Amino acid sequence: MLAQGYFGTLGAVSRGIGGLTDPDCSPLVIRLPPPSEIRGETPVPILTDGAIRQAIKRVETGGRQESLTDGEGRGTGRLVLVLKSMPRRVTAEWMAQQWRDGKRVKAKLGDYPSMSLAQAREVFKRDYADMIQKGRSIKVAGDTRPGTVADLFEAYVQYLRDANKPSWKETEKGLNKIADALGRNRLAREIEPDEITEVIRPIYDRGARAMADHVRGYVHAAYSWGMKSEHDYRSASPRRFRLVYNPAAGIPTEPKVVGTRWLDEDEFVRLYRWLECPDTPVHPPYTRAVRILMLTGQRVEEIARLHIDQWDAAERIIDWSKTKNGKPHAIPVPALAAELIESIKPNEHGWFFPSAKDPNRPVGAGTLYSFMWRQRGRGVIPIVTNRDLRRTWKTLAGKACVSKEIRDRLQNHTLQDVSSKSYDRWNYMPEKRAGMKRWDKFVTWLLTKRRHKLAA
Repeated sequence: MLAQGYFGTLGAVSRGIGGLTDPDCSPLVIRLPPPSEIRGETPVPILTDGAIRQAIKRVETGGRQESLTDGEGRGTGRLVLVLKSMPRRVTAEWMAQQWRDGKRVKAKLGDYPSMSLAQAREVFKRDYADMIQKGRSIKVAGDTRPGTVADLFEAYVQYLRDANKPSWKETEKGLNKIADALGRNRLAREIEPDEITEVIRPIYDRGARAMADHVRGYVHAAYSWGMKSEHDYRSASPRRFRLVYNPAAGIPTEPKVVGTRWLDEDEFVRLYRWLECPDTPVHPPYTRAVRILMLTGQRVEEIARLHIDQWDAAERIIDWSKTKNGKPHAIPVPALAAELIESIKPNEHGWFFPSAKDPNRPVGAGTLYSFMWRQRGRGVIPIVTNRDLRRTWKTLAGKACVSKEIRDRLQNHTLQDVSSKSYDRWNYMPEKRAGMKRWDKFVTWLLTKRRHKLAA
């Protein structure tokens, strides 16, 4: 029989060798040396916490860098702890090490003792050993554990934050609730479509159809991002999700209802006058923000977040560096809106319309929607939403003879023709000023006419 591992069993053959024959002819067991000794190499000891503490003391006393190697690492590279003497302390960094193309390559795993010896071994075996065996560079290695639901949702929200998407807060709030329902620590790739359906159905059944559609949209967007992020060479995702499909893709969406509501002239004046002098105590920034919406026709989110840095008082221009469509946008405001903005003193954080609960933040678009809904319920204003006000401006400005092109530009609607998208870089500010001047004249006449009509 042949020797196996570190031990060999000698049978009949061994009994025939002089000096090795056992008196009772039983098999003789002998210990063979480790493979490193057979190859003529000095064996590499297995690292221990005691050896690490002793090495740290040596480096602290002697001031010389020292590297401790864990195991032999034949074919799989090595786990190395690099100790360096600094002016006030000794640093200890876990490194994965491999020889590739005749050069030594290292990649950091973590710091000792924050990452223990056992943890470092686990990470090295999980994320680096297999890559080294396959001849791949450890420089591109990463956490190979499939991501959980929480990992996926948090990474997607971080992507939105990094891209300065204003929707990231609402998305984070929605996904947190969904993660609790699905199970935060479950693997994202294990989620099935029927599980997402079971989360959405109770929301739909209680009549919140738009919210149910939002929830479906949050999950669909997060999984779509997760599937692409693993193959996006432009950024390194901290976790791989190993997604094979999007579980929300097959869930139907709520049919979109295109709004048609807009205020006629009398309704416009009625709402504006109530906002000037409400019949009940309200947070003043709410009424001011809605009046600016009525006078400019801009998006609710962009007016709600109006900051002092975006207001050019000398030119009477609001200038957003980035908007919903990802493009900068600047508009000259009508005289009525300019006077209203100049009458507002921004708070210490620069917000024209601060939140009633947290002055550090601007009022939320959802808060303005809720404010308008409450007044509608009381019957003191026309049936209207903040989005309807944008449609109202578009319609009444057309009645004021502002051209469709200029109205589109004033409302920052993306023009889809090739010339506008690829060649035309003129900012159209003179044309916008002329359009706003025409609108200001119309809305001033409208409010004055209504006031005289009431007086009569």
